[in-house]
Amino acid sequence: MSTETYPYVKANVFAQFKFKSIGPNGTIKKMVTYEMVGTLDEGIPLFNPGFGDYKESEQHYSDLSISNNDDKQKVLATIASTALDFTEPYEKIAIHAVGSTPSRTRLYQMGINAFKREIESRFKILGYKNNRWREFKAGVNYEAFLVIKK
Repeated sequence: MSTETYPYVKANVFAQFKFKSIGPNGTIKKMVTYEMVGTLDEGIPLFNPGFGDYKESEQHYSDLSISNNDDKQKVLATIASTALDFTEPYEKIAIHAVGSTPSRTRLYQMGINAFKREIESRFKILGYKNNRWREFKAGVNYEAFLVIKK
């Protein structure tokens, strides 16, 4: 990944990653999780990522928190980096992403657009719109995203 990322620690559970966002609102703990939600055709495992501010007291993350820590690009790059790390051992794997709110889905789309070339080198990118999956194109607003490892 060519964009700077935050260092992160992979938790004992393989599909869980923690890192810290550092900015004007202080140091904010973040968590990314990947949960298997089913399989695609041909048995390709399908995972859903979860992301948010990590609440140590609850041992969980909040996907509705708004940090505004002036590091959106670095946070998105870090999430992308965890996806690469998570998918590395799999020959075929798919990740389905949709935000917890429409604005978060737009944020995911901005991240996909920002790293489109890098993502496409390893994954096929699809966007969901009008009840069907189609090849991802910049400038089209999608309801959800699917990346499938090539």
